[in-house]
Amino acid sequence: MKKEQIEERLQRALALSPADETEVLYQAQDSALTRFARNGIHQNVAEANAQIMVRAVAGQRVGAASTNDLSDKGLAQTAERALAHAAQQPDDPDFPGLAAPQPVQPINASDEAVVSASPDERAAAVAHICSLATERELEAFGAFRTGLWTIAVANSHGVMCHHRRTLADLQATVSGEDGSGRAQVSSWRLDEIDADTVGREAVEKAVLAQQPRPLEPETMPVVLDPYATMDIVVGLALSGGGALAVQEGRSWMIGRQGQKVMNSLVSIWDDGRDPAGAPLPFDFEGVPKQRVDLVHQGIVGQPVYDRYTAGKADRTSTGHAMPPGHFISGPSPINLFMAPGGSTVDELIAEVNRGLYVTRFWYTRLVQPRDCLITGMTRDGTYLIEDGRLAGPVKDLRFTQSYVKALATVEAVGKVTKTLINEFGFSINVPALLIGAFQFTGRTA
Repeated sequence: MKKEQIEERLQRALALSPADETEVLYQAQDSALTRFARNGIHQNVAEANAQIMVRAVAGQRVGAASTNDLSDKGLAQTAERALAHAAQQPDDPDFPGLAAPQPVQPINASDEAVVSASPDERAAAVAHICSLATERELEAFGAFRTGLWTIAVANSHGVMCHHRRTLADLQATVSGEDGSGRAQVSSWRLDEIDADTVGREAVEKAVLAQQPRPLEPETMPVVLDPYATMDIVVGLALSGGGALAVQEGRSWMIGRQGQKVMNSLVSIWDDGRDPAGAPLPFDFEGVPKQRVDLVHQGIVGQPVYDRYTAGKADRTSTGHAMPPGHFISGPSPINLFMAPGGSTVDELIAEVNRGLYVTRFWYTRLVQPRDCLITGMTRDGTYLIEDGRLAGPVKDLRFTQSYVKALATVEAVGKVTKTLINEFGFSINVPALLIGAFQFTGRTA
């Protein structure tokens, strides 16, 4: 639907709601995905869907319901269900009410080339990656995704926001008999998706990964590709970058705010308006997004807030509310950035006497949130560094490491950042890192 049609449906949903206050969240996607495996496409799918979620307020009680039936009947039934759910809730004295309207400056994040991307265009990119793998007698696996996402928020106080965002994401894993390599690129612009670069990076890593040797786990320096850096930044965001985690006593920020606990080279922030990520100018309550510094030059800053957590802390929302019922409880930073440094990856490697070069982490899980202690494994290319040079592949290792403490030992930062979209829909723009001490605790096989 066009913007005017979406706004008309939102106004209609508000008019059909009998609640004291009503908020209506519209989300629509029109996306396509081309998957490939063993050097051939095995699936091409497309999906188009639109749904509305109604949040109904009765006094200090709040309920929600959703539907993809956007007829008057569907909207009315959804509003009634949301109000019925509210009636079953206890009073919440901390509920601040729905948002008042605020000016939201629009930002362009829509590329018509992505919207019109055809299966043939995606297939051509995939075919190029597969041919690069075939030339080296390797097999390519991965996916190329393109799509348009539309979000709009309205409420009974006069909020009315609308935003369109495109997304293109190309991922490739190239495998040989004994090892694999991986590459990825994400953007809201199609011309920033370079299949040749992705394919050659994955193939080169896969070639280098063959015939890995076992290595005894120990604490050692690591050079992390942006794919591994991404896991660190997202781990910090999910385990304590939101105000609810701070207020509930489970955030790594607790006892560290205002203190320098990481290297001065480390700055991490959230900015929904930066076009280098996946821009979103307002949150799921219709509140304009603000830039928030989670870490500035090693000093821990503040978490992000939605209206509920901001009210409890006598603050204002930073525009980081998540949708009702989302798997992330409370506000969350979802447009993440890490400041680049001045080194190439080769220069980072040259600084290491003995350590590891890690392409990415896999199957990482939170062990202890107060230190952001994470356990996980290396994957898709892990290489020994000796005397400042790559000395061959090693078998993947398990690690158990506090990400907070790891960033305290950063010694240098890559000068090139890469934008990546993860499985949660977070956009992350991060560089490579040289970390002086990283704790490996076991072998994976």
